Amino acid sequence: MEYCVFTEPQEGFGYRDQLAFAQRAEALGFDGFFRSDHYLRMAPGDPLPGPTDAWTTLAGLARETSRIRLGTLVSSVTYRVPGVLAVQVAQVDDMSDGRAELGLGTGWFAQEHAAYGIPFPEKRFGLLEEQLEILTGMWQTPVGETFSFRGEHYRLDESPALPKPVQERVPVIVGGGGPRRTPAIAARFASEFNIGFATDEVIAEKFRTVRAACESIGRDPGSLKLSVALPTIVGRTAAERERRAAAIGTDAASFDNGANIIGEPTAVLERVERLQALGADRVYFQLMDMRDLEHLELLGSEALPLLPR
Repeated sequence: MEYCVFTEPQEGFGYRDQLAFAQRAEALGFDGFFRSDHYLRMAPGDPLPGPTDAWTTLAGLARETSRIRLGTLVSSVTYRVPGVLAVQVAQVDDMSDGRAELGLGTGWFAQEHAAYGIPFPEKRFGLLEEQLEILTGMWQTPVGETFSFRGEHYRLDESPALPKPVQERVPVIVGGGGPRRTPAIAARFASEFNIGFATDEVIAEKFRTVRAACESIGRDPGSLKLSVALPTIVGRTAAERERRAAAIGTDAASFDNGANIIGEPTAVLERVERLQALGADRVYFQLMDMRDLEHLELLGSEALPLLPR
C-alpha cells in the first residue's frame, strides 16, 4: 500500500505553503504529494493569493524535494494542448529524477474556464482519449524517430517527441465515476485508476467495473493500480476535529458522511484496512488546510505508522 497527501491549493495557498507542506510530508514518510489543477477557488473566502499553476509548482517542488512522488489529481484536458503537456511532464520528471505522475481528466468546473478565458466544450471525452493517445505515444517513441497523429481534435506531424521522461513510463492516472467510458479509457491508457469521495460500496463497484474493462481488452487487471482519494480530518479529541472542520467551512457532523475519514488516528487504520480488502493499492488523504502543518504531523506521526504496507 502507498499513502499520499492530496491538496487543493486554489483554495488560498501559495507556492511557499505548498513547499512547506510537501517537504514536511516527505519527512514524515508519505509516498506522494499530489495537488489539484484548478485556477479558481470554489469556496467563499479571501481570494488572495490567487491560483498557482500546477505544473509550474511541481517543477519547483521537484528541485526542493528528493524522494516523494509528485503529481496532479487531476489536470484537465482543456488547459493544455497535449504536445505542450508532454514536454511539461517530461521536464518535471527530469527535474525530479523520475518522480512525476500525471493525473488527467475531462475537467468539470465551467466557471474557472470562463474566468480565465479557457474554452470549455460540452463534449470532452474525445479530448481525453486523444490526449492520452498522444502523450503515451510521444513518450514511447524511440529517440531519433518521429510521432504523428491525426484525430478529430488534434494533429501532430512528425513531432520529434522530445524531451523524454526519466521514467520508462510516467504513471498516468485516470479516474472518475462514469460507468462505461472512464473505465474503458483507464483500461487502455492508465497505470492507475482512481475513485474519490465515495463510500466503500461505491468504491467496490467501480473497482469491479474497471477490472472488467481490463479483461474485455485482454489486459491483466492486476497491472492496473487501484486508488482512492478521501477527504480526511484527524484529531485526538472531538474539539480538535471540530476546529479542523470549521477551518474548511464545515462541521464534524456534516463531514462524517460515510465517505470521508474523520476521527482519531486509529480511524484511519480502520478505513484503510477496508479499502485494502477491496483491492486498493494507494490511498490519497485529502487535506484542505495546507497551513495546518500540525494536522499533517498528526496524520504522519500517529496514523501512518499503523497502516499496512
